[in-house]
Amino acid sequence: MSVLEENPDSPLKKRPPRWSDIWLKNTKPLKHVVFDLKLQSFASKDPKSQTLIPHFANIDRTLLLSDELLLKILSELPLSQRNPNSLVCKRWLNLQGRLVRSLKILDWDFLVSGRLITRFPNLAHVNLLNGCLFSPRNSGILLTHRMVSMQISSGFCSNWELLEENLLPVEVVDRGLQALANGCPNLRRLVVINASELGLLTLAEECLTLQELELHKCNDNVLRGIVACENLQILKLVGTVDGLYSSLVSDIGLTILARGCKRLVKLELSGCEGSFDGIKAIGQCCLMLEELTICDHRMEDGWLAALSYCENLKTLKLLTCKMIDLNPGPDANLGFCPALERLHLQKCLLQNKKSMRALFRVCKAVREVVVMDCWGLDNDMFTFASVCRRVKFLSLEGCSLLTTEGLEAAILSWQDLETLIVVSCKNIKESGISPALATLFCTLKELRWRPEAKSLLSSSLVGTGMGKRGGKFFKRT
Repeated sequence: MSVLEENPDSPLKKRPPRWSDIWLKNTKPLKHVVFDLKLQSFASKDPKSQTLIPHFANIDRTLLLSDELLLKILSELPLSQRNPNSLVCKRWLNLQGRLVRSLKILDWDFLVSGRLITRFPNLAHVNLLNGCLFSPRNSGILLTHRMVSMQISSGFCSNWELLEENLLPVEVVDRGLQALANGCPNLRRLVVINASELGLLTLAEECLTLQELELHKCNDNVLRGIVACENLQILKLVGTVDGLYSSLVSDIGLTILARGCKRLVKLELSGCEGSFDGIKAIGQCCLMLEELTICDHRMEDGWLAALSYCENLKTLKLLTCKMIDLNPGPDANLGFCPALERLHLQKCLLQNKKSMRALFRVCKAVREVVVMDCWGLDNDMFTFASVCRRVKFLSLEGCSLLTTEGLEAAILSWQDLETLIVVSCKNIKESGISPALATLFCTLKELRWRPEAKSLLSSSLVGTGMGKRGGKFFKRT
């Protein structure tokens, strides 16, 4: 019999626990070791690389998940976590690249070297505008435009076309388009500058799903390449931009465009020339056209009359136009757009009465009128809008020459008016509101009335007792 059995109360019985006892009683750590060994054996394809001593810190448990399952998980995470997730490992970096659909290219070598396609194989929207520009790195001059932001050299061009000397050659741009077309057959949207007809033809042959195209520094010859884009629905053409570059889009190019892109739904012409014939061709051939935007146009007189050929046009936007149509011709030749619903005028110069009268007659079926920051819209100009008797929505912002009388003269004849927005029109005074206009206000579904800062201030002080010559704070004794 041992000493411990003879003396049960002996202090030797309370000896400290041994490591072997703890190891045998608690088998949970052993299970983790066995699992990690199996995981490492499963993840390794080379049997020689399997070891008996696992490196727990280097084991990636996501290796048990297939790429398709892990892609589905990563796609459910918010966009703000994409960059941190790509830093986990090379596998996650590649998977995150497969989730990217839209990208703006800043380095042209990244495209032509093939690294773009390898890194982002599923791109659908690509912007090449900044990548097509050569920007000197040591320059301290930053050029910022609504389209592009870049560094330029200190030597200005004599003709003030600052981007002409900083554009990549046409041949280089075409090679980039060919590399993009070969690697992204599912491309749906593209923005590019200084491309040629051959480059666009290559793109159209490979990218059959291309639906949206934005061409900068476009001309008539370039438009020959767009004809092959059979599924094109949204198109923006930028011909000339003052101070940046110049290019010519005339009736010839617009006719080529109209006969080739018959599925167009939205068309924007910026800095383009043309006349009645070009707009007429678009209206007759592009029967699905619903939205037409004309920005800073250089069109000849009489082009407004061609809008009547756009029978399914629903939205007409005029942006930053220094003129509308100085000589629109007789009213009998104008016609009108029967399906037009929205007319938007923004930052336009509206000083010609013939132009405004013809514009409102062409758009007399419109239901929504928006005028923002347009100079020259006075009472006489806005009176021509009374011909649009189906207007339901009117928004006026920054029309400083329009008065309350001019507003009333036009909108009192609009029986269907439901929404009226008047913002920052300093000559529209609350004191000039007539009983008829006040009655109209009561029938509206929505009214936003902030024509001047004073009216906004007075409405915000209603019920506070302020604005009474200090009567709230100073009392006579």
